[in-house]
This record gives sequence, structure tokens and C-alpha cells, in this order.
Amino acid sequence: MNTIDPRSNDIQSRILASRAGLTGVGQGPGVQAPKTAGETGTVQGKSFIDILKSKTVEELKFSAHASSRLQSRGIDVTPEIMGKLEKAVGEASNKGSRDSLIFVKDLAFIVNIPNKTVITAMDGESIKDNVFTNIDSTVVAS
Repeated sequence: MNTIDPRSNDIQSRILASRAGLTGVGQGPGVQAPKTAGETGTVQGKSFIDILKSKTVEELKFSAHASSRLQSRGIDVTPEIMGKLEKAVGEASNKGSRDSLIFVKDLAFIVNIPNKTVITAMDGESIKDNVFTNIDSTVVAS
């Protein structure tokens, strides 16, 4: 005689409900339902938006060439200069710039805006009698 597994009815009803969009297959005791679009969760006290913002905000980087120029020209990038440079990069990015010449005090930096990378750095003496090419914008940071 054929015996019917009592669980088969439950499985069939879950499959049918899943096809109808009522519930997910595999839901049952110990299985959590997926969150809906309206639900928000936190991870270690941070919301999804906060985590996303922290991952997408890149820090300004210095290329090997720029680092070499800073060292050879004795340029000290103080927190104040760095802050002004980062602000200027943000402004250039908002305007759609790609490669920008940024002046901060008596220093000049050429920055690739999409990559947030300083390509080269110059002090006051190096700026004189210089021609800047392949830039699409200039920012005078204050």
C-alpha cells in the first residue's frame, strides 16, 4: 500500500505559493524570509546608506611620481593643505573635470579627478616659467 508522506502536502503548498509570489521556497522553521525593499537593517549600528557612503568615498592618493616630486622639492603636505586639496578635488569632480591643475597656497598639483590621484606636485619655484598641458580645469583653493 502506498503511504503519503505528510510533509509532501506542505512542500507542494510552499512550491505553489512560491510560484504565486506569496512566499519563498525553503521557508520554514529556522529559515528567515528575505527582507522586503521597505525594510532597512543595520550592521554593527550602521545603516546600509552609511556603509555605502563610507565605501564609495575614496581618499586622495599620490602617484609614485607625485610622491617623488614632493620629496625632492621638500614639499610638506600639511593637514590644512590636504584638506584644501581634497575640497578642490570635490569641486572639480562636481563640475565634471578629468585632469585639473589645483593651486593651494604657493603649491600646484595636477590631479586626475576620476581616480582621485595626484599626478605631480610643484612648489613656487617649479611653477615659474612652466607650461601646463593636458588639463581641462584649474582650481584656486582658498
